[in-house]
Amino acid sequence: MHRSLLRRIALVVAAAALAAPAGAQDRVATTAAPFLTLGTGARGQSLGHAYTATATGADALFWNPAGAARTYGSNGTVFLTQHEWLADLRYNAAGVTLPAGAGVLGISLASLDYGRDEVRTERQPEGTGDTFGASDFSFGVSYARPLTEAFYFGGTAKVVRQSIWDMSATGFAADFGISLDTGFNGLTLAASIQNFGTKMRMSGINAQRYIDVDEGTSGNNENVTSELQMEGWDLPLSFRFGASAPIVRMAGAELRVMADAQQTNDNVLNTDLGGMLSYDAGPVRLEARAGYRDAFVEDVDNHLSFGGGLSADVAGYDLGVDVAYLPFDRLGSATLFDLRLEF
Repeated sequence: MHRSLLRRIALVVAAAALAAPAGAQDRVATTAAPFLTLGTGARGQSLGHAYTATATGADALFWNPAGAARTYGSNGTVFLTQHEWLADLRYNAAGVTLPAGAGVLGISLASLDYGRDEVRTERQPEGTGDTFGASDFSFGVSYARPLTEAFYFGGTAKVVRQSIWDMSATGFAADFGISLDTGFNGLTLAASIQNFGTKMRMSGINAQRYIDVDEGTSGNNENVTSELQMEGWDLPLSFRFGASAPIVRMAGAELRVMADAQQTNDNVLNTDLGGMLSYDAGPVRLEARAGYRDAFVEDVDNHLSFGGGLSADVAGYDLGVDVAYLPFDRLGSATLFDLRLEF
């Protein structure tokens, strides 16, 4: 039964990989809140986003909520990350998971700060003396549980907000994920649907206008307050299917490979690949990672990613540090740092 299932899955993955160059219609920049697809954390980024089947604990809340249940039985996990992103943007995120009955309860938040800039107008192109800022934010509550010893399920409900100057948009979304330990040579399969939700529509004081609703009548109020209704934009709905398996195991060392097929509603089908070499030396665990994102997509600014991690047993707590480096061709580079705690 396992072999029959694996053959079918292999055919699906192969078909997705072959279809990637043709893909669906490219609709880049047609969704709101694109920060939701950045990829949260050094571990997932260094593996080229091929992380759906590997993510565990609070880290998994941003990739596949089912992975949060893989730490079921522990007291809890904490995840913190800071991204020194392109153009001096700052992306920060945090997640916490705690045992709750037969499953795990999780809370996650992420924010992207675009910084501040001067307000410029046609009459004052050098600046008015005022400044404005822009930011993105999401907050989610998750629940995950093992349905069997090998099958995990999880879901997240979240609120998403974008703001620029005096304008803002708020939306609501849900993530769902599953994860399966096949029992076949350590192979793990997983799938997730992310950002299934409402449209985002900007509103605020800058959309207000004063109009005369009846210009043909004198003596009426010529300054009725009105508001322009902005167009609603979809969230970046994403579907991921991932696989992870060890190909070498020996004397505390393991080499694991991962692959994800991803389809979003604003981009072509793509394939992400990753590999991780780990060495467990008792109280200390070392990991080296590399990834290749958008493997069959041309004209992207960056494919490669690199990173590593160190975790150790400190006073009964599992404390970990991770780093990732993304060398972009034309946009410089980005560095990411994570802190993980399991207690």
